[in-house]
Amino acid sequence: MLRIYEEQLEVAAVPGHRGLLNHMAEAVRQHLPRRLLPVRFTVSETSASAYKCELGVIEGLNDEQLEHSCSIFDFTPRVTENNTQFNVVLLVPTGIGCEIGGHAGDANPVARLLATGCDTLITHPNVVNASDINDLPENGLYVEGSVISRLLMGVSGLQPVRANRVLAIIDEHPNATFTSAAINSVSAGRASYGLRCPAVVRLNPPVYLKSVYAPSGRAVGVVERLEGLVAVLEEFRGQYDAVALSTQIEVPFNYHTDYYTARGDMINPWGGIEALFTHTISSLYDIPAAHAPMLESMEVANIDLGPVDPRMAAEDISNAFFMCVLKGLQRSPRIVKDIRNGNRPGVLTAADVSCLVIPDNCIGLPTLAALEQGIPVIAVRENRNIMRNDLSSLPWAEGQLYIVDNYLEAAGVMLALRQGVDPTTVRRPLLETLQVQR
Repeated sequence: MLRIYEEQLEVAAVPGHRGLLNHMAEAVRQHLPRRLLPVRFTVSETSASAYKCELGVIEGLNDEQLEHSCSIFDFTPRVTENNTQFNVVLLVPTGIGCEIGGHAGDANPVARLLATGCDTLITHPNVVNASDINDLPENGLYVEGSVISRLLMGVSGLQPVRANRVLAIIDEHPNATFTSAAINSVSAGRASYGLRCPAVVRLNPPVYLKSVYAPSGRAVGVVERLEGLVAVLEEFRGQYDAVALSTQIEVPFNYHTDYYTARGDMINPWGGIEALFTHTISSLYDIPAAHAPMLESMEVANIDLGPVDPRMAAEDISNAFFMCVLKGLQRSPRIVKDIRNGNRPGVLTAADVSCLVIPDNCIGLPTLAALEQGIPVIAVRENRNIMRNDLSSLPWAEGQLYIVDNYLEAAGVMLALRQGVDPTTVRRPLLETLQVQR
């Protein structure tokens, strides 16, 4: 039986946090039985003695699937940096309670701001998905989170496309109202912006997703009954370029009111399991994937929440939550695995990434990859979250880490880097020029 879930492990700290990527890879290899495949990795807390890590894994893969699966820790260092363009990766990790982007597409304004300062903005569904709204900038690439990790790790590239064939796979809901809402979203996309969808597959029995919270407080979960979904992906192979998923997520009924009335003090319980789910699909099939939750019942649909926190309002005005996924996947770039020769015209690789923008305190594969690749990182304090890591303690090269107060300042640092201006020289006081006598 195929099953996706999260495990916790504690890894001993290394002096100066040096060689951290290899250290984590070896620790995970020793921790996991051979037949478990890691699909997501996070460091939730760093201390002087240990790293508390949380690891999403899939079990139940057959020998052929395991043989053809790559490790999320595979790493290829970039040998050059392409300075003909300035391309930025913007990440807001899912399920960690980010003040900005931790709710319902409420980092869309950030994406649009930062996009003005670069040639290409590479971001992921959690940043721009807002139920019926997806305001991805014209120079933005909508990329599943695990694929961004592979890009930064130097093992995959991104090839922009004109349009994808988006296969929609949805729950056969006991209440036909919700099945129809998902189908009507696809039809609306076809009629209003030219979406190409080869089919809407109604899955019965559906995949089972359940949201839970990890010991760190992160929203994670369990995915089971994947066999039907895998069969569909195999049956339609060659007929689609991306897959849009709409399924129910089991949560306690009170979450549907508690989350909105908490006004940001409760971590969104749905996003974490969605990320774990789509990481797995993208990893196994090398395709763009994104997920939208399907309402469980009319009782949930009829809850009158009144005016809600603006960051959550996009969810309150939708009953399908699917349009943002369909819109994003329409032009999500193709995943290119064979980039060893580095001569694939039009393919973005780690060599083309100019900087990474993240919330402060976040350490996952993208942060560790940027550290090793020499990619500048801008960490934003105002985007508070529950991660407990001091980024400044990592062994960055001089001028590689910039910790800023907010995204307005992040945009300024980006512009300085783009123009080749040392960001410290536009601040005061200006430090004395270093003099060394020999």
